Amino acid sequence: MAEPAPGAHPGPPSVTVPAAVREAIVAQANAEYPNEACGVIVGSDVAAAGGLALSYVPTRNEAASPFRYRVHPDDLLRLTIEVDDADQAFWGIVHSHVRSPAVPSPTDIGAATYPDALYLLVSLSDDEADPTTGAPSLRAWRIVDGQVHEVAIEPAGSAAPVT
Repeated sequence: MAEPAPGAHPGPPSVTVPAAVREAIVAQANAEYPNEACGVIVGSDVAAAGGLALSYVPTRNEAASPFRYRVHPDDLLRLTIEVDDADQAFWGIVHSHVRSPAVPSPTDIGAATYPDALYLLVSLSDDEADPTTGAPSLRAWRIVDGQVHEVAIEPAGSAAPVT
C-alpha cells in the first residue's frame, strides 16, 4: 500500500461498524459511566488495509477515570496473543468521552500507538446525541504521526459477534 502524501487522508474514507458492535460499545460506555470505557474491535485485517470489523471486546480501563483511558495491560497482552493466533488484527481502539464530543483529545492523540487501526470514540454527552434517535455519537478517526483524520461511519444492518 502506497503512503499518502503528507497531510493527505491515509484512508479508509469510510467504514461499516456492525450494529451489534455499536450496541456493545454504547452499552459498555453506559455501564462504565462516570468513567471512560475502553475496548478493542477485532477485524479480519487492519482498517487501513480494508479489513472488516468482526467483534468487539470490552477491556478494563486501568486509569479508572472520567478524563482518560488506558487499556489494562493484562487485557492488552491477552488480546494481542488471541488476535495474532487467530490471524486477525486490532481494527479499532475504542473509548468513551463522558461529557465531551467524540473527538480525540490532545491526550488521546499523544497516546495513539496503533497507526493502522481506527480510533473510535463514543460521546455520552446529551449535547452530542443524535437529534432524531437520541443515540450517543460514535465517530471514527485515523491518527497517524500525530495527524487526525475523520473516517465516516456508514450505516450497517448486519450483526457481528460480541465477545
